[in-house]
Amino acid sequence: MLTLLIATGNRGKFLEIRALLADMEIDLLAPADLDLDLHVVEDGQTYAENAAKKANAFARASGLIALADDSGLEVDALNGAPGLHSARYAPQPDATDADRRAYLLQNLSGKPRPWKARFRATIAISVPGGGIHFAEGICDGEIIPDERGSGGFGYDPIFYLPELGRTMAELSMDEKNRLSHRARAVKNARGILERLK
Repeated sequence: MLTLLIATGNRGKFLEIRALLADMEIDLLAPADLDLDLHVVEDGQTYAENAAKKANAFARASGLIALADDSGLEVDALNGAPGLHSARYAPQPDATDADRRAYLLQNLSGKPRPWKARFRATIAISVPGGGIHFAEGICDGEIIPDERGSGGFGYDPIFYLPELGRTMAELSMDEKNRLSHRARAVKNARGILERLK
């Protein structure tokens, strides 16, 4: 059975990926399971570069195949921002998800709606001594000014899916695992994982 290290300290992200791969015969580990505490500087110019940096670092440290992702929210009215800087978007160093959402809405204030946006995720799978593989997923929607829903994390409460009439934070885990950018990226990565088993 393939053992796969999910290279993230984000519990929500780990649970999401675990649910997405639940039907595959893969033994999934979190860094904490191996007492791994790596901090990888995400200074790449693309999601793929950042995901690769994380996957490679965790694969080297563990000797296991490692899967990492980098994702971001791209808002058309902000010329694609926050993009690569989505997790570090608010000016204060200890900003919370709520701070980042408030800062995004502040920057959109006065700009004509709808505020078209997309979540984009790139997954990197690093095989020790065997190269790196990539998969991508995109979820289109728009930003709304009022938070709705209590599920998800990050920008989910203000990311609205017009075809469903709900925000990402109002979706059940099952719905999110069919529609989200990360779900689509993981779905696109399944073939790679099958080949590595």
